Amino acid sequence: MKKEKRAVSNIVFAGVVIVLIIIAAVGFALYATKKPSTVTTTSISTLTVTQTTTQTSTQTVTQTTTQTTTVVRPITVNASGAFYDGKVITFLYTAQFMCTPNATVFFPNAVNQSKVAMGCEVGAGNISAFPKGAAPVFVLVPAFAGLSIFGVQSLGATPQGFPVFKYNGENYTIYTQCGAALTPTACPDHMSLIYSPAFTIVEQYLGIKNGVFGLPEGVLPTPAHDHLVTFTTNTSIPWYIVVVLVFNPNIFPNPITGQCQQIVPSNQTDPTQYCLNSISALEQAMQTYDSAVATANANNPIWLALGKPGLDVVVPGITSPSQLFSATNSNMVLFFSDPDIYPYPI
Repeated sequence: MKKEKRAVSNIVFAGVVIVLIIIAAVGFALYATKKPSTVTTTSISTLTVTQTTTQTSTQTVTQTTTQTTTVVRPITVNASGAFYDGKVITFLYTAQFMCTPNATVFFPNAVNQSKVAMGCEVGAGNISAFPKGAAPVFVLVPAFAGLSIFGVQSLGATPQGFPVFKYNGENYTIYTQCGAALTPTACPDHMSLIYSPAFTIVEQYLGIKNGVFGLPEGVLPTPAHDHLVTFTTNTSIPWYIVVVLVFNPNIFPNPITGQCQQIVPSNQTDPTQYCLNSISALEQAMQTYDSAVATANANNPIWLALGKPGLDVVVPGITSPSQLFSATNSNMVLFFSDPDIYPYPI
């Protein structure tokens, strides 16, 4: 598939994701912040300028000036983080994404939407249409952070493209392995725009009838997200995307540690026990009703528009853990290897 400039440009910023998340983890404990920070890679250069002047008394005076400069250098790496069996591992991207079959196969009235989104959609899928040997990668979207997941500052996102969860007068920056598309922290070889009937439902709930940001109805940037897989391999293979909407902030993992932190009150004995860093945790979260969900999402238009689901997570189109490996809810495929290697400098 031909690469589009808007998608390819994301590659330059893959390393910035690593830098931002490391700074986030070190500087802000887990992921509670009030103000986003600006991260640069700094190199020091010294420029020495010597000026010589001769005074009337024939005395020579020499003055030396030293100037220090800061240079910002994005790191070009086709990589990101992911979760596997409670650990943080590495994704190494090897090719441009694929969306098959085209979105119009599932949504024949979405011709314009499909064209703008390069045929990519969330809402339906056909595993048999994917390349041979494709495996599922579960994309964890922090839907509890509301519209800020789309990386737009006017909708509450940080300038870097991370979502912000607002609760009890505090702002929590939700650092993710991939920031939203078309932002400095977007992951490489990801689709920039996606069509979804669920996006249309949210837009219509908000009284929006003709799309936003000049995009057709139901088309929005790929939201910020994390990844979850069930095995590791040093060989690049195709992976089909299964989208998971996370409505409980207490079980959304920190991208550096893979651990979770309680943010809102819960009726569970252990509010973080189903921290989404393993497939078993996802299976349990699909069946768990937690009071934290209603508390966290009371003003969240995504949650409200989708009918106020009470479960920790919602996997659109998939209602049972037994379906996680036999069904999908998108037509999107990524290509990468996922070695069992920690992705960030220690």
